[in-house]
Amino acid sequence: MKTSSEASHKTFWAWVVATFFGAGLCKPAPGTWGSAAAVLLWAIAAWTFHPGIIAMQLILFAGIVLAVAFGVPAATIASRESGIHDPRFVVIDEVAGQWVALLGAPFDWKHALISLFLFRVFDVLKPSPVRQLESLPEGWGIVFDDLAAGLYAWGIGALIRIWF
Repeated sequence: MKTSSEASHKTFWAWVVATFFGAGLCKPAPGTWGSAAAVLLWAIAAWTFHPGIIAMQLILFAGIVLAVAFGVPAATIASRESGIHDPRFVVIDEVAGQWVALLGAPFDWKHALISLFLFRVFDVLKPSPVRQLESLPEGWGIVFDDLAAGLYAWGIGALIRIWF
């Protein structure tokens, strides 16, 4: 059993990363807020710096790598410190998955919204093998199921872009 000082202890950097700078604390549907924050950051980068398509893909890929590299340990720590197996306020997984879904998307709101919608659908429905990835230990399971949902959204989004 945790003492009151142990229960209230939070590792600052882990909670900042896990909640994606507080997006996971927004109500209702913290996962949607985390995904929306990821899309917003993608849009800000695209419209502020005007990178070429290859540069934007590299930026997204770097963001995904960083989100996973810091997100897995941060999700593990936040989960342990909260005492909740897969806390809803941990949204770094949604950020990483949403960025996967955005790979290859043109820089416009139509494709951003399609990507956001598809990712949230696959994140909520968790088709096989997405749901099975939740059984990975601690932060690995928290993050990797959303990466898989992002891959589903990316694939369907790529098919939609052929006709849209």
